[in-house]
Amino acid sequence: MFRLFAVSLLAFLLISLLSSCTAVYPYKTQYFDQMIDHFNFASHGNNTFKQRYLVSDQHWSIGKGPIFFYTGNEGPITSFLENTGLMFDIAPEFRALLVFAEHRFYGETLPFGNDSFIPENLGLLTIEQALADYAELILFLKQELKCPECKVVTFGGSYGGMLSAYMRFKYPNTVDGAIASSAPIYSVAGQGSQSYFFEDVTKSFGSGTTGKACVSTIRQAFITLNELADQGIKGLNEISSAFKLCKPLQDKTQIAHLQGWVRNAFTSMAMVNYPYPASFLGQLPAWPVSASCDLITSAKDPLKGLAAGAGLFYNGTKGSLKCMDVDSQYVECTDPTGCGLGNSAKAWDWQGCTEVTLPGGTNNVTDMFPVLPFTLEMRETYCKAKWNVVPKPTWLNVIMWGEDIKSASNIVFCNGALDPWRDGGVLRSPKPGSLDAYLIADGAHHLDLRGANPADPESVKLARQFEKDQITAWIK
Repeated sequence: MFRLFAVSLLAFLLISLLSSCTAVYPYKTQYFDQMIDHFNFASHGNNTFKQRYLVSDQHWSIGKGPIFFYTGNEGPITSFLENTGLMFDIAPEFRALLVFAEHRFYGETLPFGNDSFIPENLGLLTIEQALADYAELILFLKQELKCPECKVVTFGGSYGGMLSAYMRFKYPNTVDGAIASSAPIYSVAGQGSQSYFFEDVTKSFGSGTTGKACVSTIRQAFITLNELADQGIKGLNEISSAFKLCKPLQDKTQIAHLQGWVRNAFTSMAMVNYPYPASFLGQLPAWPVSASCDLITSAKDPLKGLAAGAGLFYNGTKGSLKCMDVDSQYVECTDPTGCGLGNSAKAWDWQGCTEVTLPGGTNNVTDMFPVLPFTLEMRETYCKAKWNVVPKPTWLNVIMWGEDIKSASNIVFCNGALDPWRDGGVLRSPKPGSLDAYLIADGAHHLDLRGANPADPESVKLARQFEKDQITAWIK
């Protein structure tokens, strides 16, 4: 889904700053004996697995300070810690304990080890189980640390932002407030249009000084791509050469995957369109959308521009790759915005095939991409063949309230105006002062959760201050 899972498995991810500094956040790794199944007493009894969580207590007022709890999402928890500098920035002010909990079936938190990804076991990969994991861990920590009265505020971005809000929905006795950044809780519950995402990616590439020319060139490049594909092996060789493919195309049927590879690059750069160099999803320059458009519009022909613009994401600012392995760099799955790679991709594919409703495909009418549809019927067929399950597209509308969230309280829903996920989330405050929506004018995907940077726009500074003010009110 939210591209957070495609990050590296390095022990530490260096966050690039304009000042060429790096931020390395201190933490300790711990493990909790978590219940395999919270809801079926007859399945696994009281059997447990090791849930990884990371702790930073450098600034905690022992036994008194609040617990800031990151609700881990679809990838190794280390990568989310390394890209959630806000919690470390504000911990001294609040004298807070920081906890980053890993989501079941991601990273090291595999309930069944190497057998975790067979369908019989994947049935225990649900949002409900993950939320119960977090509630259990919070209660354990409060008891273990002898701080039963410690206030708890959850944080999360993207899918993690959804979980942060859901914790306040489902366990308000355990969580006192929630920061839910870039959390598309409406669209994943099957509410509203499912075409918004790629429309917003197109708008992102269409903004700026070269925006119109950029989108026009991208559209023309995709036309050229299809025309060359119709010319047989000669045309396919020309495409392979333009994109510097490690494995030259052999058949026209491979074109759709290449188009998906390009689309994946552009959606990823739109999401992490930060005002400074960053390495969250790849080694990217400041404002990667503009950088990509510059490559696209300055190329000798549209096809080479398309290849260069997409290549920026996969090859990064270092440009160390001599050729592009599109089969390993992009894996098709139930999420048209991309599932990432490795075991995390399997887990997210499962979630997209069960509870989480994800955007449809592209249509070349409201977006700049080729016609690559992914209807509910196509999703059902895919999921039945891959996992022998059928999605429940409106299930989260039932168990996580859909758009009817006014009975909740103490949540900030923060979105970036540059983030293609924004229209799937809460953009108007359902209950001002208690359920607040905040839009960052110059913000991409959960920019507010990242650490402070000299290049931060004023709009994100104001958003963080708003979040701090709300937290102060929740825990006083």
